[in-house]
Amino acid sequence: MWQVIGQDKILSLLDYGLKSNAIAHAYLMVGPRHVGKGTLAMNLAQALNCDAAELPCGQCNSCQRIREGKHADVTPIGLDSRTEIGIDDIRGLQRLANLPPYEGKYKVFIIDDAEYLSTEAANSLLKILEEPPPKIVWLLLAAEEERLLSTIISRCQRLELKPVPSERIQEVLINLHKVDAHKAKLLAQLCHGRLGWALSVLVNEDILEQRSQRIAKLSSLLAASLEQRFGYAQELANQFGQSRKVGAEILEIWLDWWRDVMLIKGGCQEAIINVDYETILAEQARGLSLAEIEESLTALGLLQERISKNVNPRLAWEWLMLNLPSRKLRAKH
Repeated sequence: MWQVIGQDKILSLLDYGLKSNAIAHAYLMVGPRHVGKGTLAMNLAQALNCDAAELPCGQCNSCQRIREGKHADVTPIGLDSRTEIGIDDIRGLQRLANLPPYEGKYKVFIIDDAEYLSTEAANSLLKILEEPPPKIVWLLLAAEEERLLSTIISRCQRLELKPVPSERIQEVLINLHKVDAHKAKLLAQLCHGRLGWALSVLVNEDILEQRSQRIAKLSSLLAASLEQRFGYAQELANQFGQSRKVGAEILEIWLDWWRDVMLIKGGCQEAIINVDYETILAEQARGLSLAEIEESLTALGLLQERISKNVNPRLAWEWLMLNLPSRKLRAKH
C-alpha cells in the first residue's frame, strides 16, 4: 500500500496510470523538503515492479528489496553533501538506462534535489528525456522547481505534493506512532505540513537539539557586536558552502523566528510556530518596533533570493547582519 499521507489526488492519478498501463516515462515530484517526495518515489518504484495484485503491496520480494535499497533496477542519486549533481552522475545513469531491466519489470532512476543538476548534467538529462528508452521511468524530485530547466519540466508529468494540515499530522503522530499529545502538537507546528520532518525527529532527537542551538545563536544577535555578527556570518556561509540543505534549514528557522516576532508584536500569539520559545519571542517583540521587524523579514526574503541566485554566501549574510536591528533587549517585568 502507498505510505504517503495527505496526497490522495496524486495517489489516485498514479493508481489509474498503473491499472491502465498509462505510466509516464518521467515524473517531476515537486514540493517542500520532507513533504513526502522520497517516500512517493520509493512507493512508485515498488508499484512498477510489484508482483502482487494491489500495487504496491510492500510485502513481496521486489517491494522489500526496493525498500532496503538492494534492487538492481532502482537507482537513486542525490545532492548528499555536494553543491551540485554533476555530469558524471547523469552519464552513469545513462549507461544503466541502455540496459534492459535485470530483476524487475522497469528500471527506475530517482534524482533527488534535481534542481541542483549542473548545467552540463541538466542538458545531458534533457537529451535522455527527449528519447526515452522503453521500460525506463525517471523520477525527479525538487523543492525549488524554478531552478530547473523549463525544457526538463515540460518533458515530465508534474506531481505537486502539498503540505499536510497540522491536525492530520497530529493524528498520524498520536495514532500511528504513539507520540504524546504535547509533543505531537509541537512537531505538527514546527514541520510546516511536512510529515517526513516530524518523523525524522522521532528517529533522531538531535534535530531538535540542533534547532535549539541555532535559535540560541539567532536570538543573541540583537545584542551582539558587529564583529560577533560578522563572525557568525562566516560560520553560516561555511555551512552553506558545505551543504545547500543545511543552508535552507537555517534560513527557514530564521524566517519562522522573525515571523513569530511579528505575530506577537501584532497580538497574534496563537498563530506562532515556535510555541516552545514564546517567552523569548515576546521579549524580543517588546524591544523592537513593528517597522524594524518588518524590515528584518524583508531583508531575510532578499537574502533567500540572492543565495538562490548563487550570490557569494558570506557577502549575503554580512549584508543581512548590517541590516538587522541592534540594541539591548529590555528587561522583563
